[in-house]
Amino acid sequence: MPLPNNRPKAATPRPRGRMTQRQRRALERLASLYVVDPKPHQWREVFGRDAPMGVEIGFGMGQATLEWAVRRGDLNLVGIEIYPPGIGALLTGIEREGLVNLRVLQGDAAALLAEKFAPGALQEVRIWFPDPWPKRRHHKRRLIQPEFAAQLASRLQPHGKLLLATDSADYAAWMEGVLGAVPTLRRIAPSGERICTRFESKGRRLGHAITDLAFQRKN
Repeated sequence: MPLPNNRPKAATPRPRGRMTQRQRRALERLASLYVVDPKPHQWREVFGRDAPMGVEIGFGMGQATLEWAVRRGDLNLVGIEIYPPGIGALLTGIEREGLVNLRVLQGDAAALLAEKFAPGALQEVRIWFPDPWPKRRHHKRRLIQPEFAAQLASRLQPHGKLLLATDSADYAAWMEGVLGAVPTLRRIAPSGERICTRFESKGRRLGHAITDLAFQRKN
């Protein structure tokens, strides 16, 4: 499926380069098995079981997504990403780890969240280092906007969690304001479960301060 090349620029590096041969081969061999396009009621069929669901939006090269899937075999997990290199890297990891609880949605996160998940379907959503669009005139392109925040909250089950991280202080304040204004969400302490990926490590070496945020759907 052709993918639009319109993802915004991130403070932390994103996987936008040319695909490696390994990633390309993984896409050719494994996409039909793990890149899915279900309707909201078809997730049981996709995974072959009923289990609580989690989603990671913009998984980059998939390091944190793989760790989550390995550690939480009791969850059905879905990664959402636009860029083929990251998807190819994640598929390689799925095969290497022999994972049966992880699938991929390919495309725009806002559209896919609305189209592929029923209200109250998700136990947890993770968004690590979304592109910050630091220039003021570009703020309207940021992922976390009031409409998307309301949609995120609607897809969480009662007590479901939304976890975020950013290396942009301005974007952290923006997300706090937008998500804090959603009446069905409440701020909670971050869980501390996030691993440090190589992209975050590079950002830290560049002096980027990391902010973790966590919200929970009210009962």
